[in-house]
Amino acid sequence: MSDMSDAPRIEVAEDSLARMASSRQFRLLADIPVRMSVEVGSTSLRLAEVMDLAEGSIVELDRQADDLLDIMVNGALIAKGEVVTVNGRYGIRIVDIATTETRLAGVERRN
Repeated sequence: MSDMSDAPRIEVAEDSLARMASSRQFRLLADIPVRMSVEVGSTSLRLAEVMDLAEGSIVELDRQADDLLDIMVNGALIAKGEVVTVNGRYGIRIVDIATTETRLAGVERRN
């Protein structure tokens, strides 16, 4: 975990922003709320094991401590990242953007 209070801001060329903002498709989608979450790891437990959990219990996850975390939007993997702190709050630094194939694999398709 690192402190990001002095991190550089991402700069996007003004002409790129103007093109994106004026794009009809972007405007149609821009106000749709999405849920972003970060997955630290997971595990499978029997119900009896869950019922035995108590304060101080430790549940081992399927990920190494130095592995990148999964950044999900509406349940679909969009990137990998690492935890940082920003002014005393948690944040995520994007390290790797998922490929289009990986992103689309997590999106449920409806006919």
